[in-house]
Amino acid sequence: MTETPAPTTEIGDQAAYAAAVQTAVAASAAYYGGGDSPLDDDAFDRLVRGIAAYETAHPEHVLPDSPTGKVAGGAVIGDVPHTVPMLSLDNVFSADELESWAAGIARRIGRDVGTWSVEPKLDGLAISARYTGGRLARLVTRGDGTAGEDVSHGMGMIAGLPEKLAEPVTVELRGEVLMTREQFEAANEARTGAGGAAFANPRSAAAGSLRAKDRAYQVEMTFFAYGALPMEDTDEALGARLRELPHSGVMELVAGLGARTVAVTPVAGVTATTVEAVLARVQEIAALRADLDFGIDGIVIKADAAADQADAGLSSRAPRWAVAYKLPAVEKITRLIGVEWNVGRTGVIAPRAELEEVELDGSLVRYATLHNAADIERRGLLLGDHVTVYKAGDVIPRVEAPVAHLRTGDEKPIEVPEVCPRCGDEIDRSQQRWRCVRGRDCHAVASVRYAVGRDQLDIEGLAGSRIDQLVEAGLIADFADLFTLTHDQVIGLERMGETSTANLLAAIEAAKAKPLNKVFCALGVRLTGRSMSRRIARHFGTMDAIRAADAEAFQEVDGIGPERASTVVAEVAELAPLIDKLVAAGVTMTEPGAPARPATAPEDGTDGPDETADLPLAGMSIVATGAMSGPLDGLSRTEVNELIERAGGRASSSVSAKTSLLVAGEKAGSKRAKAEKLGVEIVTPEEFAARVTAFL
Repeated sequence: MTETPAPTTEIGDQAAYAAAVQTAVAASAAYYGGGDSPLDDDAFDRLVRGIAAYETAHPEHVLPDSPTGKVAGGAVIGDVPHTVPMLSLDNVFSADELESWAAGIARRIGRDVGTWSVEPKLDGLAISARYTGGRLARLVTRGDGTAGEDVSHGMGMIAGLPEKLAEPVTVELRGEVLMTREQFEAANEARTGAGGAAFANPRSAAAGSLRAKDRAYQVEMTFFAYGALPMEDTDEALGARLRELPHSGVMELVAGLGARTVAVTPVAGVTATTVEAVLARVQEIAALRADLDFGIDGIVIKADAAADQADAGLSSRAPRWAVAYKLPAVEKITRLIGVEWNVGRTGVIAPRAELEEVELDGSLVRYATLHNAADIERRGLLLGDHVTVYKAGDVIPRVEAPVAHLRTGDEKPIEVPEVCPRCGDEIDRSQQRWRCVRGRDCHAVASVRYAVGRDQLDIEGLAGSRIDQLVEAGLIADFADLFTLTHDQVIGLERMGETSTANLLAAIEAAKAKPLNKVFCALGVRLTGRSMSRRIARHFGTMDAIRAADAEAFQEVDGIGPERASTVVAEVAELAPLIDKLVAAGVTMTEPGAPARPATAPEDGTDGPDETADLPLAGMSIVATGAMSGPLDGLSRTEVNELIERAGGRASSSVSAKTSLLVAGEKAGSKRAKAEKLGVEIVTPEEFAARVTAFL
């Protein structure tokens, strides 16, 4: 994991300082109020660090309403006093800063911290949940840390926060209320369906929804506890345990009471005895960030032992025994300056957002996906809007929603095309994803380029420019026409001699022998890809069986549900003329090693024998990651996945609870960490090769 410096907004003079304080206080009030701050987290953090740096250099200029040293920036007040102050956390941004912070605690308490607790910093709204006799009695927000707002009307809307604990105890649980990605999408559908503007991001959705009392719709949120405290009427024995247990022990107690903790997630809290081990866990959690279904913006490190916490003490705004290791921002606010409408190889018309450049997760982002026209309308996006943009790991950036309260009135509606932006023909608007009525014929070049790619027919010598020449010359309209090209046609192209013509025609001829899974993948059937094409080819065995199969038959293929099955059947029917041309050209239409499956089910009503039952990887879901070695050295990821499926397994790209085996090469990274957490069996490439020797 790359070291992240602590970027700061430079403040040059007293006037700029006063303006910065005003901006920060207003942003803090909005953030901790309805969650609709005009600044994203990264911009706010930079601003506050700039304010703190200016105050250090000019202590005589410090304003009383400065956000530094205050919980929630001092901008939020509440009317329900907290039993114990709900403080914020100080931040570090690198391994060096974390080590300095840990050394500072050791100096303060006069000894090294024996054990550290390490857990994700959830991107939600901090709340206090008070239980009396085991029943949830009151919910209170953080507020200014001393008092918060009563949001008890939110009871019953929050998963993971039981209305009744497993034991009839009086206790206060503290934690974060947030929305998972699925809950966020559902909340936006409900809100826009009721005529409201889309939420800007999951955090503002949770904050706004928790405070709303009289809405025409309900949304679900999720609670994760991060602590527990005794209350005035708490049983003496329980109170003593809560005061004496280490933080890790308190979290086990909380989970035992029935509240949700991060222990049920891939980023469960752990303990570590050295700063080096803490940093290793920081890297593991950071690597898993993109795969989580909820937002995190850092990792919280705490002294685990109650005695260490007591000796370290508190500052006015934060405990000295805990800190947040902040991760690079994956969500920023920027401006939507344009929308492009592109046509893909299957004729699907997809909008792409053009943005004012912004740095996200370590890279500069100028473009982001907008999904489809219906999504633009549902989210209420306008040209010129400030929008939240989200990116994590290698995920393509996406526009979440407009920041509606930043509108100036100069924004304009986004123009949607009346005709296909590529060919000018009509648009099929019958589904959410619009498509040119010409389908693949609209963008023949893109379809051919895809079909001859390495993971499909792999025709060497057919570069994009050569395909452009062939299409423009009228020699091919689809990739089946490649197999009817003559010597005279090819040598007549620019910069083609006898040798290059012979080589290209030989490569095209060799492509005829590619197995069915490659041919099917080359067709570019929507909602399928390399892995699904292999599964379909192995399941049916022949193109004839594929063409004869109905939606019910396709659902027998692992990973195909009703909606995808219907689309695949329709696509195969649409591609019938192209498939006929391929058959006529002598292209292979069978899958080696896969028994031909009859077009109709056996007369006894069964599904027939399971041809993979005796194979070594039968019934297993397998993920390969990292650099392969030994007998697998030099194999591409696609070739490894093909090997897995030849041996009866299912190749997958992500580790989950359903994963049977992880083949972990050098630099396996986050997938190995996730597999270890889930208890998935992990083998080396050499060990895996030994299991599938007969299929190499």
